[in-house]
Amino acid sequence: MGETPHRSADAGTGGTRVTQSHERPAGASAHVAEAPVSTRTPGGTGLGGGGALPRARAFGAERAFRGLTLAAGSAVLIIIAAIAVFLVTKAVPALRANTESFWTFEGWFPNDAEPKFGIGALAFGTVLSAALALLVAVPVALGIALYLSHYAPRRVGTTLGFLIDLLAAVPSVVFGLWGREIFLQPVHDFSLWLNKYFSWIPLFGGDGPFGKSILLGSLVLAIMVLPIITSLSREVFLQTPTANEEAALALGATRWEMLRTAVLPYGRPGIIAAVMLGLGRALGETIALAMTLGITFNISFNLIENGGNSIAANIANTFGEANETGRGALIASGLVLFAITLIVNITARAIIYRRREFTESAA
Repeated sequence: MGETPHRSADAGTGGTRVTQSHERPAGASAHVAEAPVSTRTPGGTGLGGGGALPRARAFGAERAFRGLTLAAGSAVLIIIAAIAVFLVTKAVPALRANTESFWTFEGWFPNDAEPKFGIGALAFGTVLSAALALLVAVPVALGIALYLSHYAPRRVGTTLGFLIDLLAAVPSVVFGLWGREIFLQPVHDFSLWLNKYFSWIPLFGGDGPFGKSILLGSLVLAIMVLPIITSLSREVFLQTPTANEEAALALGATRWEMLRTAVLPYGRPGIIAAVMLGLGRALGETIALAMTLGITFNISFNLIENGGNSIAANIANTFGEANETGRGALIASGLVLFAITLIVNITARAIIYRRREFTESAA
C-alpha cells in the first residue's frame, strides 16, 4: 500500500492541505520541484499576469484634446469679459455727459448740446414685448411639439417638423416686412375690436391710433421664436423613455394622462431651456421690431395704441445719425441689454440645475 500523504494544518483556514513535498508528480526530481519559478515576464514588473501597462506618453492625443477643449471654454469667458469691458469703456463718457437720470428719464436726446437720455422706457418695451411673445408662443409651441412627437403619423410628423425647422431660417427682415405690410391691417382691426369691447381694461384702452403697437411687435416675435421652442421641445419629448410611457398606459392612463404624467415631467428641464433660448432671441431682435413698433419713449402698459420701443430697435433706428455722445449712449443701452440677457441665461441655468437635483434626489 502507498504512503498516505502527510497533511498539515492551514493557519489561514483552519483546514488541512497537502504539503509541498507531496504535490509534485511521482518520479519527479526534488531539484526540479524545489526550483524557484520566476514570475517576471519580459518587460514586466514582477507581478505576473502579462506585461506592464505601457507608459503614458508625455504629449498624447488625449492630453492635446483636453488642452484644446480647455482653451475653447476659456476663450468663451474671455470674449464675454472683453465685450463687457468694451461696452463699459465706451459708455462711461456718454453717461458722464448725460444731464438726466439714465434709469428713469423717458426720452432719448443724446445728440443735443446738453445730452439727456434714459434707458427706462427702452428696457420696459424690450421686456414687455418679449414676455408677451412668449406668452403667445409657448403654449402653441408645446402643443405642436406634443402632436408631432406622440400623435401625428411618422411621415406627417417628419414633414411638418422639417417645415417648422425651415421657418427658423427665415431672415428677421422678412418677418418685419411681412408684419408691416400684411399683418398690420388684421392687427389694427383686432385692436379696434378690443378697444370697443374691453376699453375698460387699461391694456386695451386709449383713443388710438392703433396698429404699430406692442401687440403687433409681440405677435411677430411670437411667430419668430415659435420654431425654436417647437423644435427643441419636440426633441426633448422624443427622448422620454418608452418604459415610462408604456407603464403609464399599462396602468390605465389615457394618452393625455400619459403625456401629463410621464412625458411633460421628464422633459421639463428641456422645455425651460427651449423657452429661455426663445426669450434670448426675442430680447435681442432688432429689425423686425424696428419695422413694427410705433417708436415712442414712454412707459405704458397699453398694448394696442401706436407706440412701444426696444433697446435693439432704438440702436438700429438712431445709430446712423448719432454723434460721438450719441454712439456712447447707444453703447450704454447695449450694455443694459447685455446684462439683461446674461441674467436671463444665468436664471435659466439655475432653474435647470435645481430641477435636475430634484429629479435625481427623487429617483
